[in-house]
Amino acid sequence: MEGSLLALISQKLDDLSIEARELYLESRVPRLKKPPNPLEFYRKYVSPNKPVIIEGGITHWPGVRKWSPDYFRNKIGDQTVTVAVTPNGYADAVNGGKFVMPEERRMKMCQFLDILDKSDRHNPGVFYIQKQNSNLTEEFSSIIEDVETDIPWGSEAFGKLPDAVNFWMGDGRAITSTHRDHYENLYCVVKGWKKFILIPPSDLPHVPYETYQAAVYKQDDIGEFQIIDDEATGQVPWVAVDLLNPDLEKYPQYAKCQTVEVTVREGDVLYLPSLWFHHVQQSHGCIAVSICLIMGNLCWEAVSSTEQLAL
Repeated sequence: MEGSLLALISQKLDDLSIEARELYLESRVPRLKKPPNPLEFYRKYVSPNKPVIIEGGITHWPGVRKWSPDYFRNKIGDQTVTVAVTPNGYADAVNGGKFVMPEERRMKMCQFLDILDKSDRHNPGVFYIQKQNSNLTEEFSSIIEDVETDIPWGSEAFGKLPDAVNFWMGDGRAITSTHRDHYENLYCVVKGWKKFILIPPSDLPHVPYETYQAAVYKQDDIGEFQIIDDEATGQVPWVAVDLLNPDLEKYPQYAKCQTVEVTVREGDVLYLPSLWFHHVQQSHGCIAVSICLIMGNLCWEAVSSTEQLAL
């Protein structure tokens, strides 16, 4: 009886994934040539939970013209910033059967820029400013005048101001492993490009998860990275499949996922709806600002319940 019920639930989840593609999901992320008005944005994208790119959506920001390593050296070179350091570019990702978080270091911005200038595949360590604590307002307030901390048509559509505004800059080898967030995200590329691989929430039953011991990287005195268990954090559920090289023999259900690839270029804005899985690559020295809005947890709780059934 229990086996039959689980089989029925699994079939219904498969049907949900298929019907979402047939009824409203698109095989490509739409691109708009100009920012939408708030009502259009809400009706066409926010309400149905669909991503969209607004080309040139932030080209009016002074930062698009001004931000560069030289500008940062002159403006905030002595500012202390938080930097994530890994041996392979993967922070908050699975390595060696563990969920490994980056070593966090505090350094002057000019030191970080020097490291990026000299970065190559023979240097130990991949450096990435990625701390998601609204670090633009906390650590980069001296350059906040160069951007907008909210996008008016977005804030009006969401009915609130952002909860966090984050600054991103780093090595081209840095990769964000596949995950999903419970907040709405307006992801703005100021310099360079970002490549996203997206999976819709309706494909959740096909995304393989496993539970891993949490750990952190620590570089030793001879420059080698060690993986140290984080007993306080304990076990972490995380996406088990590598989207760049999926092991379909181990995770055959992943073959049912519909992935969408999209490149966000300088001056563009990606609306990344809550609960969409995303994997991110970037150009070397790419600079971005993400504007995040938490819209409540009812949908998150519903999807989390579905996830438990899928597991």
